Order: sequence, then structure tokens, then C-alpha cells
Amino acid sequence: MAFHFSNKKTARIAGLLYLMVVLTGLASLMYIPNKLIVWDNASLTFSNITASETLFRIGIVCGLACYIFFLFLSLVLYKLLKPVNENFTRLMVIFVFLSVAIFFINVQNELTILSLINNPDYLNILSTKQIQSQVLLHLDQYYSGLSIVHIFSGLWLFPFGILVFKSGFLPKIFGILLILGGFGYLIDFIGSTLFKNYSELDISLITTLPASIGEIGICLWLLIIGVKSEKTINN
Repeated sequence: MAFHFSNKKTARIAGLLYLMVVLTGLASLMYIPNKLIVWDNASLTFSNITASETLFRIGIVCGLACYIFFLFLSLVLYKLLKPVNENFTRLMVIFVFLSVAIFFINVQNELTILSLINNPDYLNILSTKQIQSQVLLHLDQYYSGLSIVHIFSGLWLFPFGILVFKSGFLPKIFGILLILGGFGYLIDFIGSTLFKNYSELDISLITTLPASIGEIGICLWLLIIGVKSEKTINN
């Protein structure tokens, strides 16, 4: 069956949403945590968060925004890629929905930190050191939750990569990189779960590289180039 469609606008909307996912993700996962969190020093981390509470709150908002954009991105990509293979597009959206749902539940750990540092009643029950330890514990739980989220962040790349590869209107190399990126996410989760010192090996710098290149690449391609005005897809 052949499908004829003009999807430059849809592709560019997808590219814009993808860009927002990348920017808010970088802010919430890298820039802000690097400013506030010192993993081997609960006292300093607590001081950083209390002194820059607004920045911490911005990080929470950026994280939520990232996954809201991610949700809408999957729906726009569904529209764009459905003619390629409807089953794969459905699977892609399911994985995204699962990752978004788990992330929103996981954010409770960050909101608990705000309660710990702002509720004076806790000072009557816990010592300052105990509160500091609780803050670091909930940060640790938050990032453990993110590792579960990243299972589905990896799984969605498999159908997405296959769809990109088979589309005929997007570069196949991005499809390959996205599929490899999916394996990278899963390797990271399995490695960090099975091996205590996995993070010290810096393997994740290698395993996440294909996903980083593939996702940023397809984001910019969709945003700047889009797709050909008219294309015939054979399903």
C-alpha cells in the first residue's frame, strides 16, 4: 500500500519539540545537578540546595517540562511515522508513555526534599545531620528512579530507530545510531544494577554516545530540513 503525504510542518514541529526535550533535559539532568549536588558531602549538598532553592525548583520544573514535551513529541512522531509501520509507531508511543508515567511518580523524591528543607516541624524531630542525610537519600532515590525511566527511554529508541531507518525520508544513519543508543541505555542499566563500581568505569560515556549523536542529529534534521514535500512510502 502506498501513502502520499506532505509532512514538512509535522516534521518541524517534531524537531522543535525534540529540541525542547534536549534543552530541558540538559538543564534538569546535567547543568543544575552539577551546580548543587556533591554526592560525597551531604552537608554541602544541603547547603547548596537551601542557598539556591529557586534553582533546585527550576530543575524540578525543567524535568517535568522535559517529559511533557517528550509525551507530545511521541504523538507528533506517531503522526509522521505511522505510514511507515503502524505497529512500531504504537510500540514507540507506549514506551514513551511508560517512561513519562514513571518519571512523574519519581519526581516525588524531589518534592520530598523541598518538604524537608522548608517544614520547620522536621527540625523538632530530626537533627540537622539527619535532615541532610535524608536529602541526599532522596536525591539518590530520585536518580535510582531515573535509571528505571531510562529503561523505557532506551526501549523507545528501538522502534523509533527502525522507523527512521525504514522511512525513506530520513537518513538511515540516524536510525542505526538510535537503535545502538537503545542498546546503550539498556547496557547502562544492567551494568549499574549488576556491578557496584560500574559508574567508576566511565563506560556510560561510550554506551550513551550513539544515542546522543542520533537524537541530537535527528532533532536538528527534523527541525531544519524536515522531510521531502511529497514522498511515497510502501508499507
